Amino acid sequence: MTDRLKRMINALGYKVWPAEVEALMYRHPAIHEVCVIGVRDLKRGETVKALVVPAAAHAGTVTEQEIIDWAHEQMASYEAPRIVEFVASLPKSGSGKILWRKLQEEDVARSAASGL
Repeated sequence: MTDRLKRMINALGYKVWPAEVEALMYRHPAIHEVCVIGVRDLKRGETVKALVVPAAAHAGTVTEQEIIDWAHEQMASYEAPRIVEFVASLPKSGSGKILWRKLQEEDVARSAASGL
């Protein structure tokens, strides 16, 4: 699996590649789209966060915790998202690529505003 070095998440010294986590998460039937980003964590340095657009058939029937539990069964514990956030849509470029950098910047801004 290859990914941009800038996207690598360093969780407790383990290298987590978002593209690898996303590929595994797309196997869940309730996930229509997903973007994995690294967010600041006081204990781990960074942790894995997944922004999920639920599939229409599963909207409102699956919880964030169910996705987290499923991910822990499917991948290494350091790779599995510790935070899952459902969103209506993900921002995309004109060519249809998910703008992960924008999502990461928004999360940093929210953390700064809340004082974390």
